[in-house]
Amino acid sequence: MTNDVDIAVAAWHEEGRWTLAEMPDPHDLAQIIEGLKAQQTNGGAIALISIDEEFFMVIRVLGAHIRMLLSDATCAFDYEVAAEFIELADLPFPEEDDEPLPTGNLDILIDLGMNHMEISALCDDAELFPDEQLDAIATRLGFGEQFRELLDI
Repeated sequence: MTNDVDIAVAAWHEEGRWTLAEMPDPHDLAQIIEGLKAQQTNGGAIALISIDEEFFMVIRVLGAHIRMLLSDATCAFDYEVAAEFIELADLPFPEEDDEPLPTGNLDILIDLGMNHMEISALCDDAELFPDEQLDAIATRLGFGEQFRELLDI
């Protein structure tokens, strides 16, 4: 059920440079987490996922720890993958009247130089599509050009 606008990219840092790879199915969170575990380095591995031009997810595996961020918790009402994300991250399911706010670990990238304020601001920017929000994250972390080349955007 994936479409052309769904994106899943894994990124990991080793020997001073970022390596990126597309992941096969943006909707298979278990497979994405397993893929990240296989690519672990000292900084861990990160998945940047965009679904249907509606929301993005960031998953980071660092040692035995899995950190997760969802740009809009209310997407769980309309997207099975977002509902699964909330369940996997052991987060409370949103209420019908909740505002569209990010949920999960907003400090997921703090040790890489991106704090929760920057992530919140990106999530709140209604002018940006999720792939553009992920591009901004990739650029901030130092692999924006590789991200755009990989996805041909």
